[in-house]
Amino acid sequence: MATVTLRGKNIRIGGELPAAGSPAPDFILVDQRLDDKTLADYKGRKKILVIVPSLDTPVCSASAKRFNELLAGEDVTALLISADLPFAMGRCCKGAGLNNVVPLSMMRSRRFARDYGVLMLDGPLAGITARAVVVVDETDTVAYSELVKEITHEPDYERALAALR
Repeated sequence: MATVTLRGKNIRIGGELPAAGSPAPDFILVDQRLDDKTLADYKGRKKILVIVPSLDTPVCSASAKRFNELLAGEDVTALLISADLPFAMGRCCKGAGLNNVVPLSMMRSRRFARDYGVLMLDGPLAGITARAVVVVDETDTVAYSELVKEITHEPDYERALAALR
């Protein structure tokens, strides 16, 4: 079982991130129109899954903005995934001008968080996701994954982008 920290305090995480070379687990997430989205909806495209606890926090917002900037003009689908409601995610993305990311919510199920090994099992944020990045290639094979060890830190943008190329 993996662990991360929140301001230095250990948080248990259910499962393990999918490893590079493994098939990306399928998922069902909810978009801003309340439609279900699955991995198959992005078939044949490079994808970067930007997994955050909540867009309504400074670090999550900064991370979403940074990926939005870095992926401008790239042939990559950036999926911004959290437990936030789709309406709230939409407001956050619109207010921040995030037009290079697709916000998706886990509002109907925590299965995504369990299958991707990012579900926080204890601590004040139990039940939502830890911060992570998963890069998935056109064949739905994981090319890179990072579970950010301290929730208040940002991911390694350069390593994630290098895995896309």
